Amino acid sequence: MTKRTESLKSVFTDGGLTIRSSGAVIDGVAVRPAKVLPDERGRLGEIMRADDPWFKKFGQVYFTTTYPGVVKAWHWHKKQTDHFYAAKGLVKVALYDRRKDSSTYGTVNELYLGEHRPGLLRIPPGVLHGWMCVGETEAYIINVVSEVYNYDDPDEFRTDPHENDIPYDWARRDG
Repeated sequence: MTKRTESLKSVFTDGGLTIRSSGAVIDGVAVRPAKVLPDERGRLGEIMRADDPWFKKFGQVYFTTTYPGVVKAWHWHKKQTDHFYAAKGLVKVALYDRRKDSSTYGTVNELYLGEHRPGLLRIPPGVLHGWMCVGETEAYIINVVSEVYNYDDPDEFRTDPHENDIPYDWARRDG
């Protein structure tokens, strides 16, 4: 059985970063190119600064990795805002707005982040999200979050990556 998926079209492009969507950019979601400064020694990349307009509150910074072909999805938060930066590898990020009071309720967004597509993605509370490592090497994702992880009462809610009512299919689309 083939999963029903939304047709996605480009709705936002900035510095090579493109959000494809079933409607519009999900309310509260934003992406911007990362500032990368190369010289003969290597590169320095700024992810987020305290004077960044996106910066509201600091909870913690952590990294996670994903092996090629693996899907880490879906999850969402009631309070936490995520800020994803893919430092190594390449990931396909998908978002789904299940917030009934949102102007973009039911919308799917998709974009690619990675070492050759550096950018910072802001994901507000209530938006389901996840990613798939689509590169040939392990992907490293840095997340700057607004809340400290509470081990006794985690602000993290999960949905199966494949068996769900989200109109998105993680399968690779050749063509």
